[in-house]
Amino acid sequence: MKNFFQLLLYSFLFFIFFTDAVEAEEETEQEKEPAEKAKTKPEKRKMVTEKSPKAKKTKNNDQKECTTPQKKEIEDPQSTKPQKKRKRKKKTITDVLATSEPKPGCAADLQDLITLYYSDKRSVIELEELKLQNSCFLSSNDLTHTLSSYLKQVCPKWAKIQKQHSEKSSVVILIVCSSALRTIELIKQLTAFKGEARAVKLFAKHIKMEEQVKLLQKGITHIGVGTPARISALIDNECLSLQALRYLVVDWNWRDQKLRRMADIPEVKLDFLKLLENGVLAACKEDKVKIGLF
Repeated sequence: MKNFFQLLLYSFLFFIFFTDAVEAEEETEQEKEPAEKAKTKPEKRKMVTEKSPKAKKTKNNDQKECTTPQKKEIEDPQSTKPQKKRKRKKKTITDVLATSEPKPGCAADLQDLITLYYSDKRSVIELEELKLQNSCFLSSNDLTHTLSSYLKQVCPKWAKIQKQHSEKSSVVILIVCSSALRTIELIKQLTAFKGEARAVKLFAKHIKMEEQVKLLQKGITHIGVGTPARISALIDNECLSLQALRYLVVDWNWRDQKLRRMADIPEVKLDFLKLLENGVLAACKEDKVKIGLF
């Protein structure tokens, strides 16, 4: 009986030992399987990562293939559009006059200038009052005269008139031009005509009005040459009188570097028209002053 129980006990212990060994082997196998799976998973990811750029490249290629025809479609309508025509530059006064022959001014040109400027500023009755008769004008320069020869023609009794003039702050001949430089040129051209007469420069550049007033008051002045702006200012300030004035000569035909006449320069034209209204037109209607276009 003892032997039988001992066999049972050994068999039971052997069974327990055998089952423990089997469970241990199963646990080790289970532990190995996730490890192997863990090893194989990154390999699978590597394969995916290697394949993914190829897929992207193919997508990019497909996108390029899709976009290229769109560019062609955009370029085609541009080529069919008509090109814009270039605008032609407007011709200036210089361009027109450079290709045309110069024409001498006449009394009608001055009348037209006055009428056009005041047409929208004055009434019909006032415009009629601004008109001058042909008897108010001297003969115009035909572009063959110098200033001295022209003055000798329109004022043949200059020697007698010069001696009779005795009023200060007033002149017998007033020459109106567009600039200070032109004033100096005209005074030089007067040498053959003026004789012993005294001429004064009447412009604003580098000369103060006070100095010009002193020159006019100091002695008897026969001829005044200057710009319309300074002459008008002297008349407004009662520093220059029109009482002895007999001839108003306008430097009408001379042109500057841009081929502009005095009447073509806006600011000079306005000053000149103001000067005419500042007692000159009234004196012309009273037959005291004659206007000549040089």
